[in-house]
Amino acid sequence: MTFDLVLRGGRVIDPSQSIDRVADVAFAGGRVAAVGDDLAAGARGVEDAAGLIVTPGLIDLHTHVYWGGTSLGVDPLILARGGCTTVADTGSAGPGNYQGFLEHVIHPSPVRILAYLNVSFAGIYGFSKRIMVGESGDLRLMAPLDAVEVALAHQKTIVGIKVRVGFNASGNSGLVPLDIARQVAERVGLPMMVHIDVPPPTLPEVLARMRPGDILTHCFRPFPNTPATSDGKVHPAVAEARERGIIFDIGHGMGSFSFDTARVMLANGFLPDCISSDVHALCIDGPAFDLVTTMSKFLCLGMPLAKVIHAATEHPAYALQRPELGTLKPGSVGDATLLALEEGEFAYRDSTDTELTGRLRIAPRGTVIGGIMWHRA
Repeated sequence: MTFDLVLRGGRVIDPSQSIDRVADVAFAGGRVAAVGDDLAAGARGVEDAAGLIVTPGLIDLHTHVYWGGTSLGVDPLILARGGCTTVADTGSAGPGNYQGFLEHVIHPSPVRILAYLNVSFAGIYGFSKRIMVGESGDLRLMAPLDAVEVALAHQKTIVGIKVRVGFNASGNSGLVPLDIARQVAERVGLPMMVHIDVPPPTLPEVLARMRPGDILTHCFRPFPNTPATSDGKVHPAVAEARERGIIFDIGHGMGSFSFDTARVMLANGFLPDCISSDVHALCIDGPAFDLVTTMSKFLCLGMPLAKVIHAATEHPAYALQRPELGTLKPGSVGDATLLALEEGEFAYRDSTDTELTGRLRIAPRGTVIGGIMWHRA
């Protein structure tokens, strides 16, 4: 078989196949063709990956990329150059403006964009340095009928329903937006992604309304509504929710990730299911920056490299219900990421402006999309 592209001699880490060894990765016809030794002979294109880590294409489960359509959107090409081959936009657009997002951003983008549709009619429409309006705070904007229609009409790109609750996002609306979003999700047969910030409502109240396969984002947030108890344990409601099949996603963002919380959770063996950046216009220059920076923080907190990669590949693919992503199994989508693991002294900050000095950094070195070397750093 003649391969279109071979990544030669990298350290291949693919948690979906329990692979961690030096190997070649070959692509043909836009898909992964093989992982093995000495595959480069006769290939149409060969990229030297020696000294680099080769992973399945990174998936950022929480981003905001309705660039030009919302004030918080960032250019998805920035994320692709940062190693992502798939990004999930989480509620930037609602049913009232999803068509514009689809036509002007999703379709033209070389990086795959999937979407969690906001149950609020215009999505996150008032989020900037000067204006901060929680879209769930006005129940007149809840649009369950429209959301059902749009979600059913765009099943190739819409993977779930997004709702934001907490005093910042929903004011005094409490749990009502979440209840409406759950009705929509049940009607269209999709999971919810649920944002939580400060109470009301409380974290246990939110978790009690979530179903197996639903995603709690901002899951390692600081106090209040933190999953860590004051005596250094995991909140019982959080442990019970994981037992029920709730998916826990980091969603770093501007104000939603704490080193102190992460230390408690990791010390108790509670690792995040998915590591995501929640990158948007107000945190792309810090503290979140991008997915690989968020991954680096967990590596420096002591999470094993293979598990960090798992949380940015196979696990988010599972959350998205897209098993063809996040893997280098032959026949899967031909996406891969090349990474460098750098040693030194690196300063990281969380959403509370707490600093962590780490000795490791994950840096993007290349992106393969659809079997083509799309970007090389």
